[in-house]
Amino acid sequence: MDPGGDAQAGRQPAAHARAPRLLALDAFRGLTVAGMLLVNDPGSWGHIFPPLEHAAWNGWTPTDLIFPFFLFIVGITTSLSISARRARGDTDGDVVHQILRRGAIIIVLGLLVSWFPFFTWGSMAGVADPSITDRIRDRLLHVRGPGILQRIGLVYIVVALIALRTSVRTQLICAAGILVGYWALLTLVPVPDSGKPGWAVLDQPPATLAAWIDRLMLDWSAWGWGNHSWALTKTWDPEGPLSTVPAIATTLLGAVAGRWIAGPRPLADRLAGLLSAGAIAAAAGCAWGWIFPINKNLWTSSFVLLTAGLGALTLGVCIWLIDGLGTRRWATPLVIFGVNPIVAFVGSDVMARLIYSVVTVPSATGPVPLETVIYRSGFASWLDPRIASLAFAISFVLLWLAVLTVLYKRHIFVKV
Repeated sequence: MDPGGDAQAGRQPAAHARAPRLLALDAFRGLTVAGMLLVNDPGSWGHIFPPLEHAAWNGWTPTDLIFPFFLFIVGITTSLSISARRARGDTDGDVVHQILRRGAIIIVLGLLVSWFPFFTWGSMAGVADPSITDRIRDRLLHVRGPGILQRIGLVYIVVALIALRTSVRTQLICAAGILVGYWALLTLVPVPDSGKPGWAVLDQPPATLAAWIDRLMLDWSAWGWGNHSWALTKTWDPEGPLSTVPAIATTLLGAVAGRWIAGPRPLADRLAGLLSAGAIAAAAGCAWGWIFPINKNLWTSSFVLLTAGLGALTLGVCIWLIDGLGTRRWATPLVIFGVNPIVAFVGSDVMARLIYSVVTVPSATGPVPLETVIYRSGFASWLDPRIASLAFAISFVLLWLAVLTVLYKRHIFVKV
């Protein structure tokens, strides 16, 4: 899941190692991917330590940093990739073709993951004995349209096309325009179905302008075509159409950071600039949050500045440890996650869908998901509930580390 990297699939020769200065970026991306697996795959959703949960609405937790960090990284790798392709002599037409191809592949992968396993499992409302055709049709009517990969693909295309033809100054102006415009839309524009100004309903998830647009574009139930927003909310989607727009600003800020860290200045100067800019952006996000709440689901402008700033600070620490101090061994597990993110994301998501809901085991009370059986027998039977839930999540991460280590040692890196 690194659309900005060089396309590669299959075995890679050992000599194709990344430049040392990029090892910190691989470690940062690996930290993000491993964190995603940790928070997405607990033993029990009812027993989670607060830092490993998303904020209920306004505010933020460490878990809320994972997705914006990844988009920030996408912006960095996009900038580096464009520079590398130009250095090889590729024309802008070649680069545009590659951008569109990569973005489309990421979007299609996201839709396939959302659709998997391509039929509705378990019982179906109103159908006592559904046929396989009924199950396939029902799944199509309820498959979620937006999603993490879908947002990454769309945002990547937009940001890459902007970064291809514009200067850093123009990219910063675009990001600022998006953030200010989004703030104005969500706070000053009345929501059509209620007539209330946006600022008056920011604390009501289904009542915001973003939620109204989600329903307009994703809920096709009135025409018999199903609701394609997030199943847990139905009336709004955390990766909905309008909230995808400020995510472009997150990625643009990453592209600017990519230009900076790849510059000719000494490492100390690049590191100082990155850390300073990160601290200023994070502080500005916190200050803006007093009037425009920090909110991941709405991807508010304050959330963009806060998370981009913290992303720059985290990357700066990785660069300082790995390139400044030369301590690299600690980062090896993170690098293993970071060089094969698409395998980790798609593979773990498919595995989770199977063990958490599709594959069941007979029991005295009826079919039970395979994950529940493993969790109850291997963890909850002897550990405190929250410790057991965390232990299961850590085991899930370690399992995927083992899978990715095999690929890493065989120099197999799957990218789009």
